[in-house]
Amino acid sequence: MGLSDQVLSPNNKAMVIDDCCKMIDQQLSTKSGISGIALKTAFSALKGVKPGYIPYIVEQLLPQFLTALDPLWSEGIEKGDPVAHLIASRSDTADAMLGITDARVKQTKRQIVKGTYEKFRGTAKKHVEEAVPDLAKIIEKYTKV
Repeated sequence: MGLSDQVLSPNNKAMVIDDCCKMIDQQLSTKSGISGIALKTAFSALKGVKPGYIPYIVEQLLPQFLTALDPLWSEGIEKGDPVAHLIASRSDTADAMLGITDARVKQTKRQIVKGTYEKFRGTAKKHVEEAVPDLAKIIEKYTKV
């Protein structure tokens, strides 16, 4: 059973999406300065695309993210601590996830989404890396038997 199947089982899916959306909001709340204001404004614009847009995107991307992270998680299991391994491999984790979002944005017809993503893509890896510990804990929460 792959990581996506485990984490996104029918009993877990809504809770995982909710936890991820809360994590995104929490990560945004820690951003400060001009870049933090810009990032918060960008997310507000994305939320304005349509009601529930962020949870919708999380639901769409999460299976692909988990599939991309499965090899890293499996390596962590072999080493005895998948959470610690994902955190230690945060650069690879971020690259795997951003590869998915890069491909997704290329396909979107929504200019506000494309423009917002392209504007922040240069700093995205840093932000994703900062979120990896929280993401790893969410994954662990839903893979524990």
